Amino acid sequence: MSKIVADAFLGGRLRIRQPAKGYRAGSDPVFLAASVPASPGDSVLELGTGAGTALLCLMVRVPDLAVTGIDRNPGHVGLARENLGLNRLTGTIIEADLACLPKSVTSRRFDHVMFNPPYFDRRTGSSSPEAEREASRGVETGMEAWIDAGLRRTKPGGTLTFIQRIEHLPRMLADVGTRLGSIRILPMQPRRSRPAKLFILQGRKGTKGAFRLRPPIILHEGDRHLSDGGDYTEAANAILRDAAALTLDG
Repeated sequence: MSKIVADAFLGGRLRIRQPAKGYRAGSDPVFLAASVPASPGDSVLELGTGAGTALLCLMVRVPDLAVTGIDRNPGHVGLARENLGLNRLTGTIIEADLACLPKSVTSRRFDHVMFNPPYFDRRTGSSSPEAEREASRGVETGMEAWIDAGLRRTKPGGTLTFIQRIEHLPRMLADVGTRLGSIRILPMQPRRSRPAKLFILQGRKGTKGAFRLRPPIILHEGDRHLSDGGDYTEAANAILRDAAALTLDG
């Protein structure tokens, strides 16, 4: 694994050690964690937890969670465990492939399951020359496998939440099928003048609530980048710096 650096999240409330080169967690896992409607005492499973950014962001916002993270990369597993200790948090990180989860996971169901799957399908695109970035952003396992694994581990009435590129929305809705109800889709627009690049999907297992397409969240002010500052909108800053919740059902 490459050189490791420590990055601050949630306005400095959280420090995450992760590789300096290749894929480094940015704002996406923070928004994912903010959207999970967990309450103290709930159980949470994250598939593909990486260095633990989303899982730890959720734990900072919601105390007393019973969390489990799964990742197949031993280096990432080690970093996630280290980051739990670094931030004085407690959880379980397991090295495993989502296609072959251990009995300690398959014997349980969770109140909330979340994942931030690779954005690019390597069956149709080109690979990255950086091995770690490729492993994090290029997917060999189909998206339907991520959804299936997540749904199997979600309690009836529990939530499944994930973030993905907007062009994958039709296929992922088809993969979800009728197994989720009360589905909420939140588009994420870089700026008001630009189309959404990402979306967050959340639904409840075994329910029949109506589908809702939420108004988009706008991430940056203005029509283009003008300075070295983050120029985040007030809504985005509340999540990224103040650990605010991102409510999809309100």
